[in-house]
Amino acid sequence: DAGDQLFMSRYILQRVCEDFQVYCTLHPKPIVEGDWNGAGMHTNVSTKAMREEGGLEVIKKAIYKLGAKHQEHIAVYGTGNELRLTGKHETASINDFSFGVANRGASVRIGRDTEAEGKGYFEDRRPSSNADPYLVTGKIMATIMEDVEPEVIAALNREEA
Repeated sequence: DAGDQLFMSRYILQRVCEDFQVYCTLHPKPIVEGDWNGAGMHTNVSTKAMREEGGLEVIKKAIYKLGAKHQEHIAVYGTGNELRLTGKHETASINDFSFGVANRGASVRIGRDTEAEGKGYFEDRRPSSNADPYLVTGKIMATIMEDVEPEVIAALNREEA
Protein backbone atom coordinates (compact mmCIF):
# COMPACT_ATOMS: atom_id res chain seq x y z
CA ASP A 1 0.00 0.00 0.00
CA ALA A 2 2.79 2.47 0.89
CA GLY A 3 4.53 1.80 -2.44
CA ASP A 4 1.30 2.53 -4.32
CA GLN A 5 0.83 5.75 -2.37
CA LEU A 6 4.39 6.84 -3.06
CA PHE A 7 4.03 6.23 -6.81
CA MET A 8 0.73 8.15 -6.85
CA SER A 9 2.31 11.02 -4.91
CA ARG A 10 5.19 11.17 -7.35
CA TYR A 11 2.75 11.16 -10.28
CA ILE A 12 0.67 13.98 -8.77
CA LEU A 13 3.84 15.97 -8.06
CA GLN A 14 4.91 15.63 -11.70
CA ARG A 15 1.47 16.69 -13.01
CA VAL A 16 1.19 19.70 -10.69
CA CYS A 17 4.69 20.83 -11.65
CA GLU A 18 3.78 20.40 -15.32
CA ASP A 19 0.70 22.63 -14.84
CA PHE A 20 2.85 25.38 -13.33
CA GLN A 21 5.75 24.89 -15.77
CA VAL A 22 8.08 23.90 -12.95
CA TYR A 23 10.69 21.17 -13.25
CA CYS A 24 11.04 18.73 -10.38
CA THR A 25 13.40 15.83 -9.98
CA LEU A 26 13.63 12.84 -7.66
CA HIS A 27 17.42 12.69 -8.02
CA PRO A 28 19.05 12.18 -4.61
CA LYS A 29 21.47 15.06 -5.15
CA PRO A 30 20.37 17.21 -8.10
CA ILE A 31 22.76 20.03 -7.15
CA VAL A 32 26.22 18.61 -6.62
CA GLU A 33 27.91 21.89 -5.72
CA GLY A 34 27.86 22.85 -2.10
CA ASP A 35 27.98 21.04 1.17
CA TRP A 36 24.61 19.43 1.80
CA ASN A 37 23.06 16.02 2.44
CA GLY A 38 20.74 15.28 -0.50
CA ALA A 39 17.46 13.34 -0.34
CA GLY A 40 16.73 9.77 0.64
CA MET A 41 13.78 7.40 0.88
CA HIS A 42 14.43 6.18 4.40
CA THR A 43 12.51 2.96 4.89
CA ASN A 44 11.06 1.91 8.25
CA VAL A 45 10.94 -1.87 8.68
CA SER A 46 9.25 -4.14 11.18
CA THR A 47 7.75 -7.59 11.34
CA LYS A 48 5.33 -8.93 13.92
CA ALA A 49 8.22 -10.61 15.75
CA MET A 50 10.11 -7.28 15.90
CA ARG A 51 7.14 -5.59 17.56
CA GLU A 52 6.74 -8.27 20.24
CA GLU A 53 8.73 -8.90 23.44
CA GLY A 54 12.33 -9.75 22.55
CA GLY A 55 11.95 -7.97 19.23
CA LEU A 56 15.22 -6.07 19.55
CA GLU A 57 17.17 -9.31 19.05
CA VAL A 58 15.09 -10.08 15.96
CA ILE A 59 15.86 -6.56 14.68
CA LYS A 60 19.60 -7.00 15.24
CA LYS A 61 19.60 -10.35 13.45
CA ALA A 62 17.81 -8.73 10.49
CA ILE A 63 20.36 -5.90 10.46
CA TYR A 64 23.25 -8.39 10.43
CA LYS A 65 21.66 -10.04 7.38
CA LEU A 66 21.35 -6.65 5.67
CA GLY A 67 25.02 -5.96 6.38
CA ALA A 68 26.06 -9.23 4.75
CA LYS A 69 24.34 -8.16 1.52
CA HIS A 70 25.13 -4.44 1.61
CA GLN A 71 26.28 -4.11 -2.01
CA GLU A 72 23.32 -6.14 -3.32
CA HIS A 73 21.01 -3.67 -1.62
CA ILE A 74 22.90 -0.61 -2.83
CA ALA A 75 22.49 -1.94 -6.39
CA VAL A 76 18.68 -1.64 -6.17
CA TYR A 77 18.45 1.43 -3.91
CA GLY A 78 18.28 4.02 -6.70
CA THR A 79 20.53 5.88 -9.11
CA GLY A 80 22.89 8.68 -8.11
CA ASN A 81 23.08 7.39 -4.55
CA GLU A 82 26.89 7.55 -4.60
CA LEU A 83 26.57 11.35 -4.58
CA ARG A 84 24.44 11.24 -1.41
CA LEU A 85 25.97 8.40 0.63
CA THR A 86 29.32 10.01 1.33
CA GLY A 87 29.69 9.46 5.06
CA LYS A 88 28.99 13.16 5.67
CA HIS A 89 25.80 15.04 6.53
CA GLU A 90 24.08 12.26 8.47
CA THR A 91 24.71 9.64 5.79
CA ALA A 92 26.83 6.51 5.87
CA SER A 93 29.43 5.74 3.22
CA ILE A 94 28.05 3.87 0.21
CA ASN A 95 31.03 1.49 0.54
CA ASP A 96 30.59 0.46 4.18
CA PHE A 97 27.65 -0.92 6.15
CA SER A 98 26.98 0.31 9.68
CA PHE A 99 24.16 0.46 12.19
CA GLY A 100 23.56 2.17 15.50
CA VAL A 101 21.03 3.37 18.00
CA ALA A 102 19.84 6.93 17.33
CA ASN A 103 22.68 7.24 14.82
CA ARG A 104 21.57 9.22 11.80
CA GLY A 105 25.02 8.72 10.26
CA ALA A 106 24.63 4.92 10.07
CA SER A 107 23.33 2.83 7.17
CA VAL A 108 20.60 1.46 9.42
CA ARG A 109 19.28 3.24 12.51
CA ILE A 110 17.53 1.73 15.51
CA GLY A 111 15.46 4.39 17.25
CA ARG A 112 16.09 5.22 20.88
CA ASP A 113 12.49 4.26 21.69
CA THR A 114 12.94 0.84 20.07
CA GLU A 115 16.07 0.22 22.13
CA ALA A 116 14.37 1.37 25.35
CA GLU A 117 11.27 -0.79 24.78
CA GLY A 118 13.26 -3.76 23.47
CA LYS A 119 10.99 -3.99 20.43
CA GLY A 120 9.78 -1.89 17.50
CA TYR A 121 11.31 -1.16 14.11
CA PHE A 122 14.49 -0.08 12.35
CA GLU A 123 15.16 2.45 9.61
CA ASP A 124 17.18 1.63 6.49
CA ARG A 125 18.63 5.03 5.58
CA ARG A 126 20.36 3.92 2.36
CA PRO A 127 17.60 4.06 -0.32
CA SER A 128 17.71 7.17 -2.49
CA SER A 129 14.80 9.50 -3.15
CA ASN A 130 14.34 8.04 -6.64
CA ALA A 131 14.36 4.39 -5.54
CA ASP A 132 11.57 2.02 -6.53
CA PRO A 133 9.72 1.25 -3.27
CA TYR A 134 8.75 -2.21 -4.51
CA LEU A 135 12.37 -3.15 -5.24
CA VAL A 136 13.54 -1.72 -1.91
CA THR A 137 10.94 -3.45 0.25
CA GLY A 138 11.21 -6.67 -1.75
CA LYS A 139 14.98 -6.78 -1.33
CA ILE A 140 14.78 -5.97 2.39
CA MET A 141 12.17 -8.64 3.07
CA ALA A 142 13.93 -11.28 0.95
CA THR A 143 17.14 -10.64 2.90
CA ILE A 144 15.79 -10.47 6.44
CA MET A 145 13.52 -13.51 6.01
CA GLU A 146 16.36 -15.78 4.82
CA ASP A 147 17.02 -18.75 7.06
CA VAL A 148 20.73 -18.09 7.62
CA GLU A 149 22.88 -17.27 10.64
CA PRO A 150 24.46 -13.89 9.89
CA GLU A 151 27.79 -12.69 11.21
CA VAL A 152 27.40 -10.32 14.15
CA ILE A 153 28.30 -6.70 13.40
CA ALA A 154 29.27 -4.22 16.11
CA ALA A 155 27.02 -1.18 16.45
CA LEU A 156 28.45 2.19 15.49
CA ASN A 157 27.79 4.77 18.17
CA ARG A 158 27.08 8.40 17.35
CA GLU A 159 30.54 9.60 18.30
CA GLU A 160 32.13 7.31 15.69
CA ALA A 161 29.90 8.54 12.85
